[in-house]
Amino acid sequence: MKFFKTRPIKEALGARFRPTADVFVMRREGDVYTAEVRVSPERAVELFHELTEHMPEIVDLSLDCLRTGRKYVGEGLHLSEVTDTVARLKVPLAASGGVELAVYTSEEQLCLSPMLDLWSYAKSDRWLYLLLGRGLEERPELPPREWSVGAKEFTGGAELVDAVTATAERLTLKLIS
Repeated sequence: MKFFKTRPIKEALGARFRPTADVFVMRREGDVYTAEVRVSPERAVELFHELTEHMPEIVDLSLDCLRTGRKYVGEGLHLSEVTDTVARLKVPLAASGGVELAVYTSEEQLCLSPMLDLWSYAKSDRWLYLLLGRGLEERPELPPREWSVGAKEFTGGAELVDAVTATAERLTLKLIS
């Protein structure tokens, strides 16, 4: 009698902690369409940068650094300056998290949470088509998050803190707290 041993299935380590597909849920709450996106942290930062380019030419920006407790706001900024700034923040953001970043107008908002979750809020459903065009899969509900970090648990990240401070100075954002 012979026993056959099959080869072990190679499983990507990242797939154990997050869904293998890039997914999102679109909801309508009153007159606002809300999209919640669940992708890897690196993909969320990259997608935020890509989608920021679809905002109007003049936008507002909000930066909330949980490590320092500083909140910055800028109004009436040119989109090209904002997308350049987001591009400079991509690497430290993906590495550390802990900063809430929002680009918005009176009609829509694109937000990257401190946990690197991506959200959009709009008075139209145009973000649905932009997300589908990026290869994301719409689902009726998202898989539950396997882990979480409290606001006070974001420590370290000196590079990110420096990058946020440089961003605030470069765009002349107002410190509100």
